[in-house]
Amino acid sequence: MIGKLTGKVDSTGDDWVMLDVGGVGYIAFCSSRTLSALPEEGEVTSLLIETHVREDHIHLFGFATQAEKEWYLILGTVQGVGAKVGLAILSAISPDELSVAIAAQDKTTLTRASGVGPKLAVRIVNELKDKIAKLSLGVSGQVVNTSSENKGNATPALAVSEDAVSALVNLGYRRSEAYSAVAKVSSEQGLDAPLEKLIKGGLSELMR
Repeated sequence: MIGKLTGKVDSTGDDWVMLDVGGVGYIAFCSSRTLSALPEEGEVTSLLIETHVREDHIHLFGFATQAEKEWYLILGTVQGVGAKVGLAILSAISPDELSVAIAAQDKTTLTRASGVGPKLAVRIVNELKDKIAKLSLGVSGQVVNTSSENKGNATPALAVSEDAVSALVNLGYRRSEAYSAVAKVSSEQGLDAPLEKLIKGGLSELMR
């Protein structure tokens, strides 16, 4: 099992790179994000590797960061998200954006990836939301979960945060954008900040 490769960049294609490791060329399939982070041909680089072994082939998938590799593995647990779609998602959406999009149940952001339609976006959110539904707001011991199904059981502070997110969404902002903006304002002003401040602060963040 190959976990990491370090070698010279020999050549690249639309979705792959060949690394020359001691005279042996290894082809690894990568997201466009990882490919864009590679150095020039002939220069040395390292990639984290996920090895797929099948009856008819052995494929290597390369990642520039641990976060990208972990997300690739997580996405692969969703029915309908194969290797190609997983890389397409990571090409279109960064790991940080992906975390926020799923926590905020922002299906529109997921459909930015090639091969991800509305139905698959819904499935990804539904199957993964429990794993990353809670995001730190930067306040020790406090987390937020803005899923609508949990709103009825939320504390007053978290319910206010969800109301602020909903208000910003109604103004035309994407849910993931609104979620991030409210999270930042909450971390700065405290989870007991009133709704009006969260909305105004969130707007200020979004308009920067």
